Amino acid sequence: MANILVVDDELGIRDLLSEILNDEGHSVDLAENATQARIARASSSYDLVLLDIWMPDTDGVTLLKEWASAGQLTMPVIMMSGHATIETAVEATRIGALSFLEKPITMQKLLKAVEQGLSRNAASSSSEAPAAAAEGGAAPAPAASISPQSVEDSLPHSHQGFDLDRPLREARDGFEKAYFEFHLAREGGSMTRVAEKTGLERTHLYRKLRQLGVDLGRNRRG
Repeated sequence: MANILVVDDELGIRDLLSEILNDEGHSVDLAENATQARIARASSSYDLVLLDIWMPDTDGVTLLKEWASAGQLTMPVIMMSGHATIETAVEATRIGALSFLEKPITMQKLLKAVEQGLSRNAASSSSEAPAAAAEGGAAPAPAASISPQSVEDSLPHSHQGFDLDRPLREARDGFEKAYFEFHLAREGGSMTRVAEKTGLERTHLYRKLRQLGVDLGRNRRG
């Protein structure tokens, strides 16, 4: 799970990105302008920031410059805009932005960009760790010689009926569908009780079930 800050002046965009990222298991903070983003960045450490370019008080590129000048650009930043020019995107990249997402943002593009950003952050953190150990005089322990094939052969490819050899998102969707179908059957199709059991708001629950292809008429009480 990663800590992610979403900065965008459009409520609909903030809600959409927050919902998608929360579904992916991330912790998400929201800011509707640069002022709120400054406060959030000053009080918290983030693994990734999604930053809108055009905002009413201070634009995203200017805020990016502020963070870079203050030494606060310690996390990957992905810029977002529906009207940015190539020059703006190039400038943001030169300052330190990792990448650029053009609105409207599809879920696939968002998740791919976030994955790349978090991978870059993890790689940067791991490269700093050996250097810190060397400075402290501690040598890293030698890695054990393990055959990748032997590791793969030792891993189960299924667990309780779930195919673990599938891509993560497909495997997760399969589990979630079975999870919700189980609770629907146990609660006799009562959406109110299922929402209480699973901790989801009813509107979000309906949307989630439709997304997973769960038959809402099955086991429903009259």
